[in-house]
Amino acid sequence: MSEIRAAVVGAGRLGSLHAAKYAALAGVRLTQVVDIDAARAEQIAALYGAASGVDYRALGTQVDVVTVASPGITHFEIASHLLRAGCDVLLEKPMAANLDDARALTALAESSGHILQIGHLERFNPVMKHLRSIITAPRFVECHRLAPFTERGTDVDVILDLMVHDLDALMALTGAEATSVEALGVAVLTDQIDVANARIRFSNGMIANVNTSRVAPRRERKIRFFQPDAYISVDYEARRIQIYRKSPPPAGSAFPVISAEQIDLGEADPLADEVASFIASVRDRTTPAVTARDGLRVIELIDRIRIAMEQP
Repeated sequence: MSEIRAAVVGAGRLGSLHAAKYAALAGVRLTQVVDIDAARAEQIAALYGAASGVDYRALGTQVDVVTVASPGITHFEIASHLLRAGCDVLLEKPMAANLDDARALTALAESSGHILQIGHLERFNPVMKHLRSIITAPRFVECHRLAPFTERGTDVDVILDLMVHDLDALMALTGAEATSVEALGVAVLTDQIDVANARIRFSNGMIANVNTSRVAPRRERKIRFFQPDAYISVDYEARRIQIYRKSPPPAGSAFPVISAEQIDLGEADPLADEVASFIASVRDRTTPAVTARDGLRVIELIDRIRIAMEQP
């Protein structure tokens, strides 16, 4: 595969960013941009000398890889069609709008022999990579993922829209499975849940308190880990990790000493890294960084959270 032909389905904010990343990659040619808004598709396509269209089913064998960045409720329909058509797919989160679709999509990906990578972008954030060497045995985790209200993403609830990132991060970092879930959700500005809290106990004994809102006054992307040897505070957006460790008491003192360390990871482009990782998997026919089964695990946990929210 000397040159990989790429397409993007969904020409909104995220789809336009994917188009730019494909266009910048050596050995990749962005050939198609598809959106039900013909003018929008044409506008983005024209930036990169690509063709535009309104029907993803017309892609057929014209492309090798496709990013699906359409509304979440359409992900199963579009991704399943493209896999059957012989394309490798980078599917933006959420993987699917419900558990049945996520299971069907996973089965299709595994039986088709084509690559399906799920777009859990935080996996490519430098802080996530660095945390793998720091997180050992967390006992308690607190997550806050907040955003002011926009119409983007409101085709699904805030669990699929925002909380999905932290759920994936927790399982990816610890390898643990949820054993019990308590949850609450409130619809505020839409007819779906806009504010949610989940308290999750995991198989390793860890408890996570996961908070998310898309009607907050400010934007926040933070996660805090409490483990026996350290307190670790992470700011995803600032790409900053603060670590507080307890050292033995100095001679003559009854109290331990707290040492602090701050790690600033600097500028990064997680989306470019995600797209490059996907293309590398396509070229080498290797397992993608975030598999369909990884995505399914998150949707299974989201299903449990939704069930818990219905409990009196």
